[in-house]
Amino acid sequence: MEENKTLKLISVCGFAIFAAVSCWATAESLHLLLPSWPIFMCWAVTVGFFVIASIGTKLIVDSFNQNIYLEKRGLRLTGGVLLTLVFWLICSMPTNTHTFFYRTAAADIVTQDLALTKSYLQQLRDNVKNEVEIKEKIDNLEREVNSNVTALFSEIENMAQPGFGPRAKSILVKIASILQVSSIPELSYQGVTSSQQKALKTQYNSMINELLEKRKSELRTNYTNPQERLFKPEATKAIENIENVEGHVIQMDAVGTVDHNLIAQADVVLQKGYTTIKNYSDFITFKSDADKELYTSDNLVTKTTKLLSVIDVWKDFLGGKHAGRGFIFWIVISVLVDIAAFIFFDIAFKKRED
Repeated sequence: MEENKTLKLISVCGFAIFAAVSCWATAESLHLLLPSWPIFMCWAVTVGFFVIASIGTKLIVDSFNQNIYLEKRGLRLTGGVLLTLVFWLICSMPTNTHTFFYRTAAADIVTQDLALTKSYLQQLRDNVKNEVEIKEKIDNLEREVNSNVTALFSEIENMAQPGFGPRAKSILVKIASILQVSSIPELSYQGVTSSQQKALKTQYNSMINELLEKRKSELRTNYTNPQERLFKPEATKAIENIENVEGHVIQMDAVGTVDHNLIAQADVVLQKGYTTIKNYSDFITFKSDADKELYTSDNLVTKTTKLLSVIDVWKDFLGGKHAGRGFIFWIVISVLVDIAAFIFFDIAFKKRED
């Protein structure tokens, strides 16, 4: 009899320890998901759910215990399974896993979210896509002009018909068309000596280069988007906000702590950055289709926001987005903690024949 009391006391203590760990993890997860709830309310719901889940597992164990007399075993088994499924498998285990995962992966995920968002905002600030497109147009223009200038000079040097003949004139008209000018003046030409040819080429080269620079300037003016005056300062401000919290998050990661308030601040900054990126997505070159979908979806949700939600974390895990982050390990830990608590609960309150 005394031995049973000792075993029961040990079991109650064991249950209290493992249940405390499980309830803490669940309460943390619920508070992240429902920040408007007072923490004591999260704890009240958590403890209640865990006790019900424990009773459910005990009903299952008792229904299989043939050493005791028990009425309506089948009904108890069914009730126990339902209670366990609802209050443990749907509530306790997923939230526990979420908390364990969140506390180990939060800093890394938030840091990556900040860095990726900043990189796209930098594209806006520097007007990268527009600059790339303008440079491509200018490079094509220069190649085409230089190719025709080379042909023009070859024709001027053509010993079969030296000087500025009909073919040279045709090439000059083509260069004028490329540079979008009405015409390029034909220079007077006399003589066929190399020095005279060189002088003619120098004059045409100078004239064409001047027109080329003018056309390049026109291209920059024509293809610079007027919205640049809007998105550049907006992107610059968003980058400053990100950099203000980025250093603190990196420091938090280095220390190995989790500051919920800091992560919440980072999420606010990220949401503004996401909105800016979405509003001016036409001026951004996304690294992948997944990134484009993330930043341009109708319902913008940052990776950090998803991290705060047990539902979204599990969705992402099932979608393969948390591969390599040890999520399965935390599932196992969560299950083992709860099973240990249930075992101690069953031992402590085991039904015995008198």
